Amino acid sequence: MTWLTLVVDANAEYAETLSEALLEFGALSVDLLDADADTPDEQAIFGEPGEPPPGMWQHSRVSALFDDDQDVSAILRKAANSIGLKQLPEHRIETLADNDWVRLTQSQFEPIQISPRLWIVPTWHTPSDPDAVNIVLDPGLAFGTGSHPTTRLCLRWLDNNLQGGESVLDYGCGSGILAIAALKLGAARAVGVDVDSQAVTSSRDNAAANRVGNVRFYQPDNAPQVSYDLVVANILTNPLRMLAPLLANATRQGGQIVLSGILEEQAQDVMDIYQQWFDLNTPFFEEGWTCLSGRKR
Repeated sequence: MTWLTLVVDANAEYAETLSEALLEFGALSVDLLDADADTPDEQAIFGEPGEPPPGMWQHSRVSALFDDDQDVSAILRKAANSIGLKQLPEHRIETLADNDWVRLTQSQFEPIQISPRLWIVPTWHTPSDPDAVNIVLDPGLAFGTGSHPTTRLCLRWLDNNLQGGESVLDYGCGSGILAIAALKLGAARAVGVDVDSQAVTSSRDNAAANRVGNVRFYQPDNAPQVSYDLVVANILTNPLRMLAPLLANATRQGGQIVLSGILEEQAQDVMDIYQQWFDLNTPFFEEGWTCLSGRKR
């Protein structure tokens, strides 16, 4: 089976309304992307939590999928007329052949070696080193597959610094990868917290798949109010600023904290805040991202 894909370069004034009109006139699905993605003109429109959204991309690309028996050119004319466009925008129509989409998607995700003994392995792969610490994890709804530098930085810190027997809080747990890794590397118990209920569900499923016990996942309002030997938070700079008192309070005296999701140029700002409670170590950097760690006084 084949499909037809209509690709339209649109400006911010009508990109969304054209997308809606194409759906109304028979498109099976519509994607709206930055037409300047992967170029120097790429435009970020998703800020950190607490920041106002900048709006729509100035140069958008509308990609609409149709059954191969549809008259896509006629549908585009109808859609354009319905929203008041006097002439058709620049566009092209392509044929999309059928594929084994599951296999094609899986081929993009290979095992990731974090350290000599620590690997992240999708379920459809056999571990390269069965004797290593292998975390079984598939790409899913929640952040944290080991592919992002901030996750790798935190995982390496855990691998290098856990002594065994610690209690661990993974705040902003996403997929649960850091809590799971901590347990596999010797921590005694772990708690994961995330504002996203889907992340909590994903974390629970991933913990079961990795057969780790003594771990619980919660949304913030339901999380136990106790202190931990180690607090890990791989989120973003603005939440780390706002959560500083909470995360400091969750770290026992003499305990350690690990923070990531911080751009390199934001590192000093975050350090200035957390130095109220922690003696901080020299930061680690990878691909423009930062990992901070320290011990609570």
